[in-house]
Amino acid sequence: MRAYIDADVLIWHLRGNRRATDFLRGLRAEGGHELWVGAMQRAEVVFFMRPREEDQTMLFLSQFKTAPVNQGIVDGAAALYRQWHPSHGLDINDAILAETALQTGGQVFCLNTKHYPMPGFPVKRAW
Repeated sequence: MRAYIDADVLIWHLRGNRRATDFLRGLRAEGGHELWVGAMQRAEVVFFMRPREEDQTMLFLSQFKTAPVNQGIVDGAAALYRQWHPSHGLDINDAILAETALQTGGQVFCLNTKHYPMPGFPVKRAW
């Protein structure tokens, strides 16, 4: 199963948070998961890294496959956004990751499951 790691978990790991590191190691050791990031979550990390962080960040991200964004993902994410943004504040990046997970049969791991308010959506709190 594809395990999509949300940007919050990636950033905490890069900041040296032990729980994030332990979570990612545990997920890898568990087996049965392919580690993925959504294109927008990768963008959240690489757009804001500092020049001195580039080597370490890119090495870390090389351990993940990055899911592309295509027309079907955008169109499906837009429908999720229109439905869930007014009542729950679903943002564009999370809508795109949610639709990516739905279309690929993946599961999202994050720190704030309220970012994915859709009933039955495959999301788990990372720790």
